[in-house]
Amino acid sequence: MSKDNAQKPLALEAYNTLAKSYAARVDTKPHNAYYERPATLSLLPDVKGKRVLDAGCGPGVYAEWLVTHGAEVVAIDVSEEMVRYAKERLGSKAQVIQADLGQPLNFLAGTSFDLVLSALALDYVRNWDVVFSEFFRVLRPGGHLIFSVSHPFVDFFILHPEGSYFETEAVSNEWTGFDIPVTVPTHRRPLSSVINPLLDAGFTLERLLEPIPTEQFKQNLPQDYADLVRRPGFLCVRAVKRV
Repeated sequence: MSKDNAQKPLALEAYNTLAKSYAARVDTKPHNAYYERPATLSLLPDVKGKRVLDAGCGPGVYAEWLVTHGAEVVAIDVSEEMVRYAKERLGSKAQVIQADLGQPLNFLAGTSFDLVLSALALDYVRNWDVVFSEFFRVLRPGGHLIFSVSHPFVDFFILHPEGSYFETEAVSNEWTGFDIPVTVPTHRRPLSSVINPLLDAGFTLERLLEPIPTEQFKQNLPQDYADLVRRPGFLCVRAVKRV
């Protein structure tokens, strides 16, 4: 995909603003720690001895889990502030690089991975044909791609009921769970635009998971729990690069 040098990556400024508070709260913030993360981790294969690309690493919580469980990790994020907090968290345990998932991962030429993990990062990338093709390229045969995104149902019918469900559209959300309210731009897309670019890139879909919040989530946010056991918030996907 060609790069418009005048255009910053989507949500870059928002995540730079959020980075300090996000890094401080990511281990216990209920929607992350007790809802999305357990579901995404449940899709992972055994990572011991595996080489993993953490694509959209944020402050490094997934990368830390991966290295703790025996993986060799390269972690990337577009936000320089998130990269800084990830490096502080990980030290020498993982390689952390600032990089834009919206652009070809040319710096990974000649590098291959057993697993690509991308947690709540792809919603900020419009063109999934490019990013899935790049993930396919850097994965070894038999390697897995596991990612989580905002669920198309909640994106359209709950959060952004204007426009057309069938289009990929630029939208924004105001996040109030941090020190200051921050408007975060993102993309919403239909379910077909989640799955078809994955298949077109050559992946085989193995599993779709619509998470249910944990009991610990219920203890922290009982009203949100009551909502999320009735309708989805995130979608988690596992796919494989067949030999």
